[in-house]
Amino acid sequence: MKQLSVLVFMCFIIDGVAQGIPAKDVQLKTAVLAAPEGLRDKAMVYGYSDKGEFIVLRTGTNEMVCLADDPNQAGVNVSCYHKDLDPFMARGRELKKEGKSFKEIFDTRESEAKSGKLAMPKQPATLFVFSAKPEEFNASTGEVKGGSLRYVIYIPYATAESTGLPLKPEAPGMPWIMDPGTHRAHIMINPPAKE
Repeated sequence: MKQLSVLVFMCFIIDGVAQGIPAKDVQLKTAVLAAPEGLRDKAMVYGYSDKGEFIVLRTGTNEMVCLADDPNQAGVNVSCYHKDLDPFMARGRELKKEGKSFKEIFDTRESEAKSGKLAMPKQPATLFVFSAKPEEFNASTGEVKGGSLRYVIYIPYATAESTGLPLKPEAPGMPWIMDPGTHRAHIMINPPAKE
């Protein structure tokens, strides 16, 4: 009887994990929402196996890499970025998995980028982020009603002086530079919220 109880419990756990992970087609559909339309069909997509492992869902043939929504977070938050950012992004995911804090991740990547161990883009490279509230997202179909995009353009070691950008937005939707002078320097563009 004890063995049967353990078996039933294990099936419940496995089934629970599988139920929490959207189907592959839903992950693909939502992951590419962050990419410009013309780049969606050929983008590489990372997502989750039915066991919750982070895997490649689809190999790509263009310059875009997309990340499916994390099923452990409410709502939807997907991103797509230029393939030249993949080493930077992958290293961040690796360090986060190790339990490192935001500052530890920043400092490690800064050091590794300066030493040449971590390859950073030689030219500006874009990240697109699409997010929607839980009530705007149907996880079983991948349908999203609403949501918003924001844009990030990585330009390692750029400064306010080298770009002419302010350190904070002075008007809705105005571009500004974040983390200037570091490996993670980037232009932030947060379009005004739709009313």
